[in-house]
Amino acid sequence: MAQAIVHLSSILRSPLLDRAGERLGRVEDLIVRLADGGYPPVTGLKARIGGRDLFVPVGRVAQLKPGAVRLAGETLSLGRFERRVGEVLLGQDVIGRKLVNVEAEPPRLVTAHEIELACIDDWWRVVGVDPSVSAQLRRVLPRRLRTLVGDRPFLDWADMEPFVGHVPSARLRFSHRKLANLHPAEIADLVEAASHEEGEEIIEAVGHDRELEADVFEELDEHHQLEFIRERSDAEVAAVIARMASDDAADLIVEIEQERRGRILARLPAAQRRRIEALLGYNPSTAGGLMSPEFISLREGDSAGAAIEKVRSSSVAPSSAMIVYMCSKDGCLQGSSSLVTLLRAGADTRLEEIVEREPISVKTDADLPEVARTMTDYNLLMLPVLDHDERMVGVVTVDDVLELTLPAGWRRRFGVVRD
Repeated sequence: MAQAIVHLSSILRSPLLDRAGERLGRVEDLIVRLADGGYPPVTGLKARIGGRDLFVPVGRVAQLKPGAVRLAGETLSLGRFERRVGEVLLGQDVIGRKLVNVEAEPPRLVTAHEIELACIDDWWRVVGVDPSVSAQLRRVLPRRLRTLVGDRPFLDWADMEPFVGHVPSARLRFSHRKLANLHPAEIADLVEAASHEEGEEIIEAVGHDRELEADVFEELDEHHQLEFIRERSDAEVAAVIARMASDDAADLIVEIEQERRGRILARLPAAQRRRIEALLGYNPSTAGGLMSPEFISLREGDSAGAAIEKVRSSSVAPSSAMIVYMCSKDGCLQGSSSLVTLLRAGADTRLEEIVEREPISVKTDADLPEVARTMTDYNLLMLPVLDHDERMVGVVTVDDVLELTLPAGWRRRFGVVRD
């Protein structure tokens, strides 16, 4: 970007001059509208003149440079400054606050120690943020010493998602557009790396997409799940749990205090409640406790085309739809077929002609080491789980096993950290 960059810290508390260069007061802050997206435009100044906070529209600014702001025209409105909906004060609301760098790999939280401004097409805009320690030092040094601190490359503001929910009168939220492009696990990492207030704001932002909110809750660790549902009503918690996968929902339900558990379960859709209650009957460290009761099964005589259509119309999670199972009328497992095998077969091919007979399985009481060993030995991504009457009751997927076998704090070790 060829435009000259101006640091916000060089403008804040600098003299406000009239047209003739005489001092009128002091620049308290710059006002922008983050909701406009892209590079937010500066819409005005908050100025201190004669002991009063005044609003100066950006159209009255003739020159904005480090150390001073000069106004144009002969008159100045003396109306008191009042924040309008959608307005954000850069110094008060953004400096020193956390932002999300959504373009980092992985996405990470950064602190806005400095804001960079540039005049683009005759309009001052926020173009970058500097999270470096140098920027923090320059901001706290006396103005005459700030030039001793060299500039560092700044991060492009277009890659940022700001935290501004704490602004009392504006109560702005994330645009959600940038966050929605992240994987739920990346969003969960950000929540876990943030303060409670910041994490709550991220969850509030993704809450506009109820399915995404549930996906993020599934990815949060137990501590953060409980932290964020503690402040929600039973109805709000039930709304989130109703959209979660049954096995993840059961893991969360069992951690909720007993007095709330029944009330929340009662608010769930009947089918989801029955699935969760069935899972709660198993030891959580066994295949029964690990499994998802949601899988795709057909019967002998059904065709490959019918199986593919059932996969297409099913709401089962993709990780649990890679294998289709053939079961008897009473639910006993008879065979399995990968989705690839079904796609390669003719649509009229009967399942019994292509399924693998007597697929590897475990009983509901198999412990985690047995489940992990079985899946490793046979290179399985999915493992069917049978009850003691040989009826298929669920599947364990490889991600279920990995989540429990990786060391505690693995996301913090390999994922998002605070700057």
